[in-house]
Amino acid sequence: MAVLIAACASITVPIGPVPFTLQTFGVYCALCLLGGKYGTIAFAVYLAIGALGAPVFSGFAGGIGKLVGPTGGYLIGFLAAGLIYWAAENLFGEKPAFAVGAMFLGMLVCYAFGTAWFMVVAPSKPGLLSALGMCVFPYILPDIAKIVCAYIFAKVLKKRLKFD
Repeated sequence: MAVLIAACASITVPIGPVPFTLQTFGVYCALCLLGGKYGTIAFAVYLAIGALGAPVFSGFAGGIGKLVGPTGGYLIGFLAAGLIYWAAENLFGEKPAFAVGAMFLGMLVCYAFGTAWFMVVAPSKPGLLSALGMCVFPYILPDIAKIVCAYIFAKVLKKRLKFD
């Protein structure tokens, strides 16, 4: 799954300070296919590989500098999203509404963490509304679509591969 996330991160449209990627699609697929525990472990492996310098982040970037840079908070936010999914899975099981809801909540927490990080680390020190306009608002609808597509993809894949 770390490889899937890396492959999805390479599909990038550079728009503004936070590029549009399919990386979050890979994140949501990992949660749907592996569950919260192993999905979160996959994110940690992905971040560790990138931190060590492998070019697995958007734009084929790698290194610790990417994690501590202006958009690093969004990458670290994947761990929070995974933990939220894991908690929801333990509380409510794998019911579709709770799975999609947990991914949506995880997305919001990832946005909150990443935006706060961006406001502190970005050289321009943007205010909240400016940071949201650059880093969140343009991505909400595409990320919702990625959640839905990842859920459907994982459901079909599990059926075809006989996942239990």
